[in-house]
Amino acid sequence: MFDREKWGEVFQSIGKNKMRTVLTGFAVFWGIFMLIILLGLGSGLQNGFSQGFANTATNSISIWGGETSKPWNGLPANREIQLDEDDVVTLRNSIPGLEHISGSYRVWRGASQVQYGKNYGSYDINGIVSENQLLQRQTVVEGRFINEVDEQEARKVIVIAEDARKELFKEEPYLNEWVNVNGVPFQVVGLYKFENAGEGGMMRRSPVFIPLSCAQKVFNANREIRQIMFSFSDDSPQGAAMAEERARHTLARNHNFDPTDDRALWLENNVENVGTFNQVFGFIKLFIWAVGIGSLVAGIVGIGNIMLIVVKDRTREIGIRKAMGATPANVIGQIMLEALFVTILFGYFGLAIAVLILEGMAMAIPGNPYFANPTIDFATALYALAAMIAAGALAGYFPARRAAAIKPIEALRDE
Repeated sequence: MFDREKWGEVFQSIGKNKMRTVLTGFAVFWGIFMLIILLGLGSGLQNGFSQGFANTATNSISIWGGETSKPWNGLPANREIQLDEDDVVTLRNSIPGLEHISGSYRVWRGASQVQYGKNYGSYDINGIVSENQLLQRQTVVEGRFINEVDEQEARKVIVIAEDARKELFKEEPYLNEWVNVNGVPFQVVGLYKFENAGEGGMMRRSPVFIPLSCAQKVFNANREIRQIMFSFSDDSPQGAAMAEERARHTLARNHNFDPTDDRALWLENNVENVGTFNQVFGFIKLFIWAVGIGSLVAGIVGIGNIMLIVVKDRTREIGIRKAMGATPANVIGQIMLEALFVTILFGYFGLAIAVLILEGMAMAIPGNPYFANPTIDFATALYALAAMIAAGALAGYFPARRAAAIKPIEALRDE
């Protein structure tokens, strides 16, 4: 309940020592300001690096063929392992809980020119199946993506991204237009959103997509597959390890190599990658909270010291109050109220200004694979607010206890 008399005493005490209150409150302001800024910058780093997983199923494993390093079953080492469509079929039937699987074939950059009229550019040309969209999550902006009919009929169709559209077509219409891919005409059927992030970094161009069957036919790849990617239902570390082991043994049987030969295949386990990523940023967040709380504590210690001085200055007044019937709870409440008021007032300004600066940075700095959207969520703001209130209560409690312990007769002797 609002007690005008108590608040009047609080403002009277603050008014008598304006400069001391401002300097003390600034320490709290700076502590909460630095805590929020550090958390926001940490969030920006995490958001930037997490873009690398934005377009990829996190419960997935990607496999590329390698070169054996061990002899096996009478076969020599240094054999190249070339994946093919049979591998996709056997993996589909051997991985427990498999959700989606896709084989892709990439035309190497040196021979991957896309041309429209006099405009041309070099892009990664990936032959894919329609299921690839469920694994790499391409978002279609206009037109459509590669579908099953394209695969079955080996249609010469192509899906491009915004950077290819601008370079090849400028402001001209592009849907249903024909482009030359290494001299072979392909019809543009769709435009997808490219996040400009991930494995190639922010300077990487977007890949363009054509049906796998068409890529193999046009570029004489027969049934070759460069990369196999699949997702599975059990996304726990144990489930991912089991899926990886099953895939390795299955392909070892297909290609007759030692399943313990680490160089025969290159695997990228996204469950492990995401786990490592979360662990690293968990430690970073913990460090930031420790530094921020340390700054806040320094401010709170300052308030505690000032409140001790306040108690000393008001010893005689407190003694008179107790002689007139004030209880220890009344005295403690009065001292804590002043400490909490100063802490929350300056802490609020620190919180608000830090949030405004982070919002400004989020609007001014475009997202990239290293830093994006440096803001804090509502829960973090609530935690900071709770830390601020707890710190204010702590700053006022010990001086308040000392004030409550003052005996009236001793207080009245105080000069």
